Amino acid sequence: MSVIVELSIFPMDKGLSVSPYVARAVKIIEGSGLSYELNPMGTSIEGEWPAVFKVVDQCFKDLQNDSDRIYFTMKGDYRKDRSDGLNSKMASVKSQL
Repeated sequence: MSVIVELSIFPMDKGLSVSPYVARAVKIIEGSGLSYELNPMGTSIEGEWPAVFKVVDQCFKDLQNDSDRIYFTMKGDYRKDRSDGLNSKMASVKSQL
């Protein structure tokens, strides 16, 4: 079983550049041991649902410590028979180009 979640999360009360806060979230994701891919608009995370949701919750709680307003979006894709979806989904599209 594989869930891929694309998470975008950042505080809205810290000025124009929020990269230090995004980096904090990415460090949490990185430390989880889950597969992930950072992109300009969010981070895709792959794993079992409980583990992925736990990481999302940790990112939110970390930013909540010093932010009065947090913006986040989360998109998800579950597929029962999939593993290594971050790579296989991209390879499938690229093979069609």
